[in-house]
Amino acid sequence: MLTETRTDSAESADARGVTPVSVRGVAILQWVFVGFAVLNTALLLDGSDDLLLRVAALIGYPVAAVLTVIALLGPRERGRRIAIVLHLTMSVAQFLFSIAEDLALLGIPLSITILAWHRPRFPRMSPRTRRVWLTLHVGISAGWLGVALTMTVLALTAQFADSHSVRHGAYELLHLIDWRAAIPSMFLTIITGLVVSLGTKWGLVRHWWVLIKFAISVSIPLVAGTVESALADELMLRTVDPAARPGGTGVGLVACLGAFTVALWVATILSVVKPWDRTPWGRAADARERADRLRTAGPRGGKPAQAAVGGRSATGALAESGCGDGRSAQPPTSSGPGVKRSVQESASGPGAGRSVQPG
Repeated sequence: MLTETRTDSAESADARGVTPVSVRGVAILQWVFVGFAVLNTALLLDGSDDLLLRVAALIGYPVAAVLTVIALLGPRERGRRIAIVLHLTMSVAQFLFSIAEDLALLGIPLSITILAWHRPRFPRMSPRTRRVWLTLHVGISAGWLGVALTMTVLALTAQFADSHSVRHGAYELLHLIDWRAAIPSMFLTIITGLVVSLGTKWGLVRHWWVLIKFAISVSIPLVAGTVESALADELMLRTVDPAARPGGTGVGLVACLGAFTVALWVATILSVVKPWDRTPWGRAADARERADRLRTAGPRGGKPAQAAVGGRSATGALAESGCGDGRSAQPPTSSGPGVKRSVQESASGPGAGRSVQPG
């Protein structure tokens, strides 16, 4: 029974264009994720801040590790479905886990890579549902851009302020906006972006502009959690002293926030312009979908249509199979007592287009 299950799953994998190399590659990544989950669990045990999120991560990572092992050791198709649901969830949940443990941020690109490698297929959203999610995504993304621009202005104000109260107050306000506005904006932008991309024709890795835009959305939280937040916290504490100056740390914070603002503007432009062609994964997915349509679609009451061979279209092949030498026959038409039948020859040589009218 297990052998039969493996054979069936292998056939379904071949239908999706999954090679043995890609199967081994995604299996290696999943084992890496198991080790990553165990390491994060050990690190989360040493700490007491952000208790609610710490407890959630202490539950989430062991469960994710166990489910990953089940997916790896069980039947391949069932394991694929488990992995898709698991890493779709973890790619978002680890953003929240990172508030309690910074290392969790590295799990976001790992989960997204595993998810993309499994080539998930999601049902298309209805036009009304798509408009709702797209509106949410556009509005939240624009809000994130506004938050990034505001934080950049505050960092510049603190960097060049002569007054201690203005300098320290700007860093305190920046820290507050970072926690109360920037983090929720990042989180909700990633969620709505995943829903809009996976539930529509654009996909997540089919088009270069979508892939680059999503990479921007994921890379900013990675840099923000490991670099920007540390700089902002250090400056807020340092400027308690009236004699303290931001110095090079302040310049680093300005550069970091300025880069975030520019990157989000690039993402906005990509959403409007939609440049470049499909990615190699997108072209391969289109080819598989065309092959599926050719296998399932066929003439009325006839056999399934065959793929084009030797440069001939499927329509041409069907016409040839129905009429032998490529001639198209027209049914007889009656006009009074006599009946005339006309047969048009489709040959391209001399004499093409002659009509034969028997008496």
